Amino acid sequence: MTAFVSITRLRVRAIRFLPAFLIETWQSARQVRRAEGYLGGRMLADRRQTYWTMTAWTDAAAMRAYMTVGPHRRAMPKLMNWCDQASVAHWVQDDATLPDWNEADRRMRSEGRASKVHRPANGHDPMTFDMPRTTGGVWLTPKRER
Repeated sequence: MTAFVSITRLRVRAIRFLPAFLIETWQSARQVRRAEGYLGGRMLADRRQTYWTMTAWTDAAAMRAYMTVGPHRRAMPKLMNWCDQASVAHWVQDDATLPDWNEADRRMRSEGRASKVHRPANGHDPMTFDMPRTTGGVWLTPKRER
């Protein structure tokens, strides 16, 4: 079984945006666990208000269906103002095993692209940001209907 993997990296540009960002992140995390085609994922709180997500899906269509509804859809336009660095990477692999954060960082730099932000900071594009702090993080296991 192949899996579609999606990685995001977002850096919140000011502390005043952090509470709303974290609420939106929590709501999106609840949404993803119930999303059709979601196979599993992880989140990582990095240094300097930077947050990574890594998710595996049955296919790209399942990931897009999640992105375009509910809390995730409501959060996406706000990120252009809240973040000064944002990037995304996608690929297809042979199984749903998620890579470690070092591999996610390598893939982001080699295959990813910068997302639009209103006030880009150094390191946004090209992606010359610091290596992630790879300890910690949380797993986002799928929540199946009973």
